[in-house]
Parts: sequence; C-alpha cells; structure tokens
Amino acid sequence: GGPRGGGGGLVGNVSASAKEGGDSVFSMTSAKRRKVRDEALAGVAIPDGDGDDSAAHGAWAPPRAPTPVVARDDLSAAQKEYIEWHASRREANLRSRGKLKDEAEGSLVDAAVGVTKGQKETEKSLADAAVATSVFHGDSQTNYAGESWITAPKDRKKQNDTCYAPKRLVHTWLGHTKGVQAIRFFPKHGHLILSAGLDSTIKIWDVHTHGKCLRDYTAHQKALKDITFWNDGTRFVSTGWDKKVMLWDTETGRVISTVSSGSVANCVKSHPDDGQQNILLAGQTDKKIMQYDWNVGDVVQEYDQHLGAVNSLTFVDEGRRFVSTSDDKSIRVWEFGIPVTMKYIADPTMHSAPAVGLSPTGNWLACQSMDNRITIYSTKDKFRCNGKKVFKGHANAGYACQVGFSPDGKFLYSGDGDGKVFFWDWKTTRIVKSLKAHDKVTIGCEWHPLEQSKVATCSWDGTIKYWD
Repeated sequence: GGPRGGGGGLVGNVSASAKEGGDSVFSMTSAKRRKVRDEALAGVAIPDGDGDDSAAHGAWAPPRAPTPVVARDDLSAAQKEYIEWHASRREANLRSRGKLKDEAEGSLVDAAVGVTKGQKETEKSLADAAVATSVFHGDSQTNYAGESWITAPKDRKKQNDTCYAPKRLVHTWLGHTKGVQAIRFFPKHGHLILSAGLDSTIKIWDVHTHGKCLRDYTAHQKALKDITFWNDGTRFVSTGWDKKVMLWDTETGRVISTVSSGSVANCVKSHPDDGQQNILLAGQTDKKIMQYDWNVGDVVQEYDQHLGAVNSLTFVDEGRRFVSTSDDKSIRVWEFGIPVTMKYIADPTMHSAPAVGLSPTGNWLACQSMDNRITIYSTKDKFRCNGKKVFKGHANAGYACQVGFSPDGKFLYSGDGDGKVFFWDWKTTRIVKSLKAHDKVTIGCEWHPLEQSKVATCSWDGTIKYWD
C-alpha cells in the first residue's frame, strides 16, 4: 500500500526490517551477514523444539565460545603419568631415527610435563643432597697430632724396589652386602683402600692396623661401576648405573658435585697431572667419552667416534694423550682435548678389551682380551702390538677383570672368571703364581703402592681380600 512516488516505500516483511533496524542485505556488515545466514541455516537444519540440544552441537550450530584449556595442575595423577609415558615414547622413537641429536636426554618429556631446566636442576641437587649420607666408623676423626684420619702414617716407607708374588691370605674385609665391583688403594701410600659395591655403597677400609671399615659413602641409587681417587687422595670420583658421576670429599663424606649426561658411565679417570685434577674423563655406554671440568660442573669436551660402549680409559704420555677401548673391539688413541682419533687400532683377529693396565714406566699397555689372553701394546712406538708378549692361562672371557703391573714392572697380574688371581713374569710371560682367591669372579685386583708383595683382590662374592 501507500502512495507511490518518491521511492520511500518498503517491499517485503516490514516487521523483520524494523527488527533488524532497517538493515538490508546490501547495507549490513559482512560479519552480521554471516551471522544472519548461520542462524537461518541452523533454523532450517534443526527445527526448534526437538527436545534435545542438537541445535547447539550440530553441524550447523552457531559458533560457541572456545572451551578453556585444561591447566596442568588440574590433571589427575593418571593423566599426568599418561602424558609422561606418551612423551617418553615419542622421544625414544624420534631418537632412534636420529632426530634429536642436539636435544638433551628427556627434554621432550620435561616439556610435556612442564618442568623447566632450572626446576629440574634444583630438584636434582636437592634430591642428591637429601640422599647423600656418610657414616664414620672409626674411633676418632683426628689422630693424636690432630691430623685428619686420611693422613698417611709417617713411618711407612718403601722397603726395597723388588716385588714378589704373594703366597698367603692375610686379611679379609667383609661389609658389602652384594659383590664388590672395584677397589683402589689410597694414592702413593696405600694405608686406606676404597671399595665400590654393587649394593650402591662405597666404603673405605683401614689397611695397616685394625683393618676395619672407616667410612661409608651412600648417595648412588644403583650399583656402582667405577671409582677413582684424585692424586692426593683427598677426593674421589664414583660412577654408577644410576647415570650419575659424583665427586666426593674423602674425609667428610660430602658430595661436592654431581654431573650426569643421561647415560651410564662405565669408567672414570681423572687427569694424571696434579694441576689438572679437576678434569675428568668418563667413558659411557652411549659410545661417547665425556670430559668434565669439576670447576665448571659440566661437560667441556665430547669425544664421539667409538661404535660401541666405551669400557676403559688410560692416560699415556704424561697426560698428553689417552687410550680408550670399546665394545666395538677397537682401541683408539686421542690427543687430550682434541675430539679426533689420533690412532685407530682395529684388526679382524682382535677381541674387545674391557680392562687395560699401564706399566709403571708408562711404555706398555696390557689389554685384557676377551679370548682369555692379555695382549701388550707399546705406548711409544706407534702403539704397535707386541706379538712376542702374550699372557695366557687364565679364563677371563665375559668379565672385565682388572689387569695391572707390579710397581717395579716385574710382574703382570689379573683376576679371572673362576675367582683366581694370576701372576706372570713380565720377561718370560710364564705364570709365576696363581691363587684361588674367591668363590666368584675376581673382578678387581690392586698391588700395594709401597709394600712389595701385598696385593688386594675383590670379587662379586662380596669380599675384599689382602694377600702377602
């Protein structure tokens, strides 16, 4: 209706136009146009009044406000565990495909669980500090002169320079509840002996007087792999299956520092130079050799060329070079500080050499070969194998039995898988003596640094024995 002319009339639904405020399809904004269209479609697709809420959730439903993201703190324990499990699986998968070479171990898991690096370090150091305990078992921590209990007695001197093979058992140290993995005499004096047990404790024992345990050191959560003293004996380093490498104060039993690279360190060696005791090499199961600096508290160099787990590290040439052996049946020689192999010794006839001993002169390396032999390599002349000197007669296959030289270089000694200890004459390569020392494998043996015919052995039967 209404008069025509002037063009001011309306065609169509007047009430709808009034409701929309006079907006037409041509004059409304695009956002409003979309909204109107969606409402129309939703109305057609789902007629109102079906009784269910399908109108709000159907394909044509109008857009809803975004749902709030679940905060990590609101998750249940089971959900958090699932997230961690899923992330660790994903990380293992990516790592196996070589995708995460530069990422630290566990970084994906930490990101998924929402742990920052700082939090993790703090938690770790707090956990270590809480776990680290040490008990002193001696009568007093100082002697009559007020010196520390680790001070070497003044009256112990080297009697003479010739060594003799021991014949009889003089003392047995008992105290580890499981096997003993390694023993080390106190450097230069040997008045104390340190032992690393598979019961995850380290103990230090008196050698000369009463022969009792003087101190326990407990912080590792799993069995120990290796221990090594600093040159002055005031500190020592331990490594275990819990992937931690710890620096201890021998006297107080305090953990000075803990480092870890996320892999088990099979062997640890401090630099032989007195001025560089803060430098530590650790040979790991992930084929790497890590060089730590205790002053920095972190890795300062990485030697990554082996194709199998690294089993032993030996410094030669006054600490300028070191030799590593590995499950890949090769021996590699490195310039200290330079992560490129200087000499690579591999031969189809070679077996892996999980234990290596250096002669007192530093000229020869004795390698415990897995075919029941000890092979000798020169450290001077291009690291050649000395074919004339092969020591056999013991059954060490399958065990990393420690091998070493007497302090005068006359004898070579080694444990074996049946619990025996063998002594060979260095010149003639003949067996001079063999002792049935233990019930299980004799994994470690050390010659006393001062007393000419005394040798300590340790075994997985849990005992440490002293022979003269």
